[in-house]
Parts: sequence; C-alpha cells; structure tokens
Amino acid sequence: MPVRLDQLPLRQPSRIASIDWSALDPEAARRLRELGFDDGVAIEALHRSAFRGPIACQVGRMIIALRRAQAAAVMVEPA
Repeated sequence: MPVRLDQLPLRQPSRIASIDWSALDPEAARRLRELGFDDGVAIEALHRSAFRGPIACQVGRMIIALRRAQAAAVMVEPA
C-alpha cells in the first residue's frame, strides 16, 4: 500500500510508486528528475530534522535532502 515519502518510517527500504509532478514547482521537478527520481527507483528515508525541516533520503547510492513538501509529492511502497 503506497504512502507519501514524508510519512515513510525511517530505514524502511522502499521503491518509488509514483510522483505527483504537478504538485512540484518546475525547478523542484527538474531537480528531482536530474537526481534520478522515477517510478521503481529504490528509496529509503534516513533522517528527519526537527521542526518540519528536510528529510534525508537515500536514492539509489546517493543521499539527498528533500523539503517535506517535495517528499509529500512522492508516493512509495515497501520493496
């Protein structure tokens, strides 16, 4: 059952099920595409900062930080 990336439990290996590109501003959407965000890509939430700050995620072999609003546009499902 897919969940939003911002709600994914930490350290749970998952795959991107879908991305709501229309919920992202064009620059953020371009950046995520350049970083390899696409359906089926392995992803794992590693750390959430306090006070609704960014989420550190491992996407493939990269570790990146995402704003929570961007993470909310990414639906994931357990791998």
